Amino acid sequence: MPGTPYTVNIDKVSTMNAPLSVHTGGTEVPVPANFLWPGGKRIGVIFRIAFEAWSDDQWPGISPMGNPLKPGFPDLNARGWAEYAYRRGIFRLLDGCAHHRVKATVVVCGILAERFPHIVKQIADAGHEVAAHSYTMDRMSVYMNEDEERRNIRHVADLIERAAGKRPVGWINPRGTPGPNTARILAEEGFQWHGDTLNDDLPYIVKFGAHSIVAIPSSMDVNDLPLYMKHGQPPSVYVENFETFLKYARKREKGACKIDQGVHAHVFGRPAGMWAFDRVMKIAKKSKDVWIGTRAEAAAHVRKILKNK
Repeated sequence: MPGTPYTVNIDKVSTMNAPLSVHTGGTEVPVPANFLWPGGKRIGVIFRIAFEAWSDDQWPGISPMGNPLKPGFPDLNARGWAEYAYRRGIFRLLDGCAHHRVKATVVVCGILAERFPHIVKQIADAGHEVAAHSYTMDRMSVYMNEDEERRNIRHVADLIERAAGKRPVGWINPRGTPGPNTARILAEEGFQWHGDTLNDDLPYIVKFGAHSIVAIPSSMDVNDLPLYMKHGQPPSVYVENFETFLKYARKREKGACKIDQGVHAHVFGRPAGMWAFDRVMKIAKKSKDVWIGTRAEAAAHVRKILKNK
């Protein structure tokens, strides 16, 4: 409601009928005003690692080279930059998490589970949540009809299940951009949460008839891609933003709050970026008033609280 950005009325739910809503046809059920994270903590921190890849004839739209190539020519520099994810970056990030005993949500493209199943198994065996991130970064739900999207979701879930030994319960689209049917299809396919929205601070349930899914909004405040790649900020700003968030949340926020620490294996999986991610994990682990968990754990917690809603 205008003028009351921090207040949600738990007695109200909203049915999203607008054709361009992320939850078209669904009913949103917010968490109560006294919501807290597990352990009674007010501040929630979720570490999110993106393990991404592109189709063989595609490449990242953002890369270190500022001057784009002429149309029709493959950007092999950008492809090589992305390959760093499975050659070096993911292993450095996993080592950092192990050092700090942090369990992360790792969003994985299906093609990586298909071509490098041993890496995805290593992620799962380390205790991290393996979530789905489409088949490739250029296969986005917004470009698909409903049948194509459902086939893509099932295919990716099958590939990850074969590699990790467990079917994923979470989904984030490339670019965090869904189609109007995505949340409903995910709910119908048994997914427990999605992260394809930036519309709130806290998670909430979305009901689609007999099916439901927990929306866990993402945040881009502490994320290497916009901060470092898009806006050219040094890795130290990643740390500064996290420290500023904690300071403000402790002093001014009156209810529960959450922040995602987002890193990409091909971006901050490199030494300079790893320093910043390592520093943030160290700060979070030393903070006694912070709950650290995965998105799957967050979704289960929300469902437990809202089980009768």
